[in-house]
Amino acid sequence: MTEVTGICSDLLRIDTTNDGARGGPGERTAAEYVAGLLDGAGLEPEVFESAPRRTSVVARVPGDDPRGLLIHGHLDVVPADPGEWRTHPFSGEVEDGCVHGRGAVDMKGTLSMTLALVRKWAREGRRPRRDIVLAFLADEEATGEYGAGYAVTRRPELFEGCTEAISESGGFSVTVPGGGDGGPARVYPVAVGERGTAWMKVTAHGVAGHGSKPPVDNPVAELARALARLAGHTWPVRITPAVATLIDGLGKALGTTIDLDRLDAEAERLGRAGTLFKGVIRNSANPTMMNAGYKVNVIPGTAEAHIDGRILPGHRDEFLATIDELLGPKITREFVTLEEGVASPTEGLFDDLCAALLAEDPAGRPVPYVMTGGTDAKSFARLGIRGYGFAPLMLDPSLDYFGMFHGVDERVPVEGLEFGVRVLDRLLTGTPDPVTATTV
Repeated sequence: MTEVTGICSDLLRIDTTNDGARGGPGERTAAEYVAGLLDGAGLEPEVFESAPRRTSVVARVPGDDPRGLLIHGHLDVVPADPGEWRTHPFSGEVEDGCVHGRGAVDMKGTLSMTLALVRKWAREGRRPRRDIVLAFLADEEATGEYGAGYAVTRRPELFEGCTEAISESGGFSVTVPGGGDGGPARVYPVAVGERGTAWMKVTAHGVAGHGSKPPVDNPVAELARALARLAGHTWPVRITPAVATLIDGLGKALGTTIDLDRLDAEAERLGRAGTLFKGVIRNSANPTMMNAGYKVNVIPGTAEAHIDGRILPGHRDEFLATIDELLGPKITREFVTLEEGVASPTEGLFDDLCAALLAEDPAGRPVPYVMTGGTDAKSFARLGIRGYGFAPLMLDPSLDYFGMFHGVDERVPVEGLEFGVRVLDRLLTGTPDPVTATTV
């Protein structure tokens, strides 16, 4: 078993479930494991807690250029029901060429690649081109308050000199039909942006009373009507600069023209390739939770719901105006979380990311990509750090990698992990020629 596979398996055996309520107590155990690996590589990891057992680790790898590159990832994972899985979600089992477990994709596989690489450098006496700051963080799967949010607010000195960052949700291959030569194309979406997050609690106020009375100012009914309007709304298409670049690059990779005036139909036509832009051409708002009443024959005085809103960069005012119009004057709203969308340049570091991928896979087609959701990159943007989603993996075309995020039977291919280590090595040490193959 290679080192990257072993590290991934070890991390997956540590239950770092974060359900948003009890937090992620296993984060402490995972952080101590990571710190031990970093210490073994001759680094000086700093372990800190924002609350009991909500633990993060940061270490700096000196490079030839003091301009820092941040590589950040999260230790926590979303819940998993063992009864739904073929293997136990915290087994870390290596089977059929894959490492299985909750977090294999999101994102302990990526953490393993980074850890294996810095340990490889230590054994070989090598160093990166520029200073590397490694951050292994708590709480990304909830609000980030106990992880990146805490680190940015309370420990910003740890990221001094960092101007750019790489993390999850990009750099993996998606094989799609219809390449320019008539065969399938292996596209690598590299994330250059994220929609903003607007989690809201909305409340309808009415008159409490007996359930047998004629309906007058019933907040449950008022809230239901408002949510129905929201759910039935078709948000207009808005093409941001990053998405325009994505669509152009995707069209070139596939050898086709994508009609910007018919993007919904084009997304259907392109199948898997269309999923790369279908979710990022609009704002969105989905009702996700409701709470009202306490007895069947009592009309409550209030009814509440929660809405998961996602905002394209630069479209916050339009989003909020539409939300208020759809909810109506009888519904109040308050933000649980409000974070602006982020966008990074499709040049500079982006070009380096693409070059590192192409050096390992010359037939690949890197394209810029905008995430439908969000990551800790939004927190680091407050420090002026521009973020990219880059967790490089070359995947079998049959593997539904997008479906693995928070999905059942989550797993990552061993060969993909080894590919990722090689790509990261090229990127971080500036080795355009093939890196000598060694066990990692």
